[in-house]
Amino acid sequence: CGSLFVLDQTETGIVLVRSWEWGDGLFDVAWSEANEHVLVAGGGDGSLQLWDSANQHTPLRVAKEHTQEVYSVDWSQTRGENLIVSGSWDHTIKVWDQNLSRSLTMLKGHEGVVYSTIWSPHIPGCIASASGDGTLRVWDVKAAACRLAVPAHKAEVLSCDWCKYDQNLVATGSVDCSVCVWDLRNVRQPVSQLLGHTYAIRRVKGGRCHQSMETTLNTAVCQRKEISLLLIQQRAGRSQSATL
Repeated sequence: CGSLFVLDQTETGIVLVRSWEWGDGLFDVAWSEANEHVLVAGGGDGSLQLWDSANQHTPLRVAKEHTQEVYSVDWSQTRGENLIVSGSWDHTIKVWDQNLSRSLTMLKGHEGVVYSTIWSPHIPGCIASASGDGTLRVWDVKAAACRLAVPAHKAEVLSCDWCKYDQNLVATGSVDCSVCVWDLRNVRQPVSQLLGHTYAIRRVKGGRCHQSMETTLNTAVCQRKEISLLLIQQRAGRSQSATL
């Protein structure tokens, strides 16, 4: 059984707005960029669910085309698009319309579990994905084709994210406990390899600081009740870590 919570941060603390239960585990969630009340979640039963935090007690819609767990969902961020992408343990990536009426495109090429699928915040119709096959891939949705495959790590790649201010930079996090930063114009080797964690990197996220400031990546691991945050200042080449 999975649970989905919507929380609001107020002056007095964090408040529960709404919660739902689902019959299988929920692995990822993303907000709509067009409607502040709508979000999509990916489930262990191979489904995507569209939820409305304002007035719904059941999903607006449930779509089930993946044959295994949906581990990643993301909503497009560029103007003129309102699309959802999902990545699954069935090794496929699917692109959906905003209503989950049907999948529009299926992207195949990964030879392992797809752990992460992220829309480019800069380039329309462009997705980055990370997989258990050790690769980072960049996809052209319109052509339904993989434009770049990077052997990013020698172990499973669990997460990836775009730099918010440079369309050519993508970061990957792996079971090998490292974060690599890639310049997509030259992928023979990473721009930076960042070490410091002792467990698998389950999530990387590009910072939203001002463009003139140093690029910051937030990475998190969670294993054996330990949560470690590694703040990486790429330009300066320094790293600071704190275990909470």
